[in-house]
Amino acid sequence: MAAAQGNPKGKGQGNRPNGQGNRPGSQGKRPGTPVRGYRPPAKKTNWFAIWVSVASAVVVIAIVAAVVLINNKSSEPAVAPTASNIDTSTGSVSFGTGSNTVDTYIDFLCPYCQQFEESEGDTIQQLIDDGEITLNVHPVTILDNYSSGTYYSSRAAGAFFSVAQYDPASAYAFLTALYENQPEENSTGLTNEELVQIAEDAGVNMTDELESSILNNEYQSFAQEMSDSSGISGTPTVLVNGTKISVTYDAQTDIVDQLN
Repeated sequence: MAAAQGNPKGKGQGNRPNGQGNRPGSQGKRPGTPVRGYRPPAKKTNWFAIWVSVASAVVVIAIVAAVVLINNKSSEPAVAPTASNIDTSTGSVSFGTGSNTVDTYIDFLCPYCQQFEESEGDTIQQLIDDGEITLNVHPVTILDNYSSGTYYSSRAAGAFFSVAQYDPASAYAFLTALYENQPEENSTGLTNEELVQIAEDAGVNMTDELESSILNNEYQSFAQEMSDSSGISGTPTVLVNGTKISVTYDAQTDIVDQLN
């Protein structure tokens, strides 16, 4: 009888070639079933990504802290001058004692304010000296954004308040000198050291206290607050005895003819 046909001894049906399909020791295990003694390869730690994330978090925290500090600082009340010639309710510096009042709202970076001072300043000064008017100068800071980030308008206004505080007799001379040395709009303006020098050249008694006041912007925040509360959006703005006039840059028309 012929020998029964079948598989050679030792070869099981359905066996895969060696090394295919299953890992060592995985026979009889369903796909995906953990195998005793086998561990998947460890993932490499991406330290670069971790440090970038940490650095980004530090930057965010620093920005938040800076914003909080700025907000807290801006919420502090501004230092106000105390001299009798300064009205801290209106932010004006007064000159003279005449019965007629002239109020000028000026920005030390405004070229039209410079033109106003050049064309009418001498007459105004004479009217003060003659006892005809009381001049109330309101330095405003509406052009702060036109000095390449140096806030020249408010620094100059603060310096003006400093001089009015510590050497009031020289405040008008300093005002005139500021316009004689006026920087151009969209420039960086003058430095605080240059403001000190201009004051000295104008005859201001530059004490250590006054110099420190100008260099450290003692009244800059006060000038900004007063400017914001004034509601003035254009300069020069001139009021004679409380009535706003249209500036023609002629002192006779603008000032003299309006007096009582």
